[in-house]
Amino acid sequence: MKLKTLLFLAMVSSLMTGYAQLATVDYKDGEQNLSGFGIKPQNGLKEKPGVLILPAWMGIDEHSKESAAELAKLGYYAFVADIYGVDKRPKNASEAGKNAGYYKQKFTDYQRRIQLALDQLVKLGANPDKIVVMGYCFGGTGALEAARGNLKVQGAVSFHGGLGKDASRAANKINTKILVLHGADDPYVPKAEVDAFQAEMKSSGADWQMVFYANAVHAFTHKDAGNDNSKGAAYNELADKRSWIAFKDFLKEVL
Repeated sequence: MKLKTLLFLAMVSSLMTGYAQLATVDYKDGEQNLSGFGIKPQNGLKEKPGVLILPAWMGIDEHSKESAAELAKLGYYAFVADIYGVDKRPKNASEAGKNAGYYKQKFTDYQRRIQLALDQLVKLGANPDKIVVMGYCFGGTGALEAARGNLKVQGAVSFHGGLGKDASRAANKINTKILVLHGADDPYVPKAEVDAFQAEMKSSGADWQMVFYANAVHAFTHKDAGNDNSKGAAYNELADKRSWIAFKDFLKEVL
């Protein structure tokens, strides 16, 4: 019993240490105040690689912060981007839908906010030639937009993100390596959208991978999403673990 208590305390201490290293970083897009979170690894990898994290549609959350802390433990510089702005963070799903919808339509604004966050990651100490951008849900869409805009990143990773883009947009050549981690039963991303995305990847000449996870729906990495697949968004522990392993393998390959 005593050993279990000590192990639990050690785990809590480790988590608290990780969060303690997360530092608020204030920056701007013109007159719009933005505020993200940065973290430096205590034992960084030799080439100082970095990972930019794009949060889901509610904006910066515990999930994105946890990911940053975990990446720092692996030796990566990490930065959690503020896409909306300090005074525009949604208070509910309705506001989140409007905010996310705006950036999906105004994709150049989304790409600009991503670039500003990338700049902060580099200022933190990350090697500008060794960066991957990843995102959850709405943030996964952003990771793909970073690739479509050919921002200076070596890789783009989407966790259960939207894949679509306006059909009128040209499929430009994509130089960034792409990894899409997708719930096989995600009702928010219909088959037509998946097919169109794969066609886009082929026509753009991208180096891309797409992994489907059985019995997984939208938001399968979010522990606060519950576990009722019938709601369309739910946590799936196995898909969460498998996708994180795939992500780490991808980081080792491209960085």
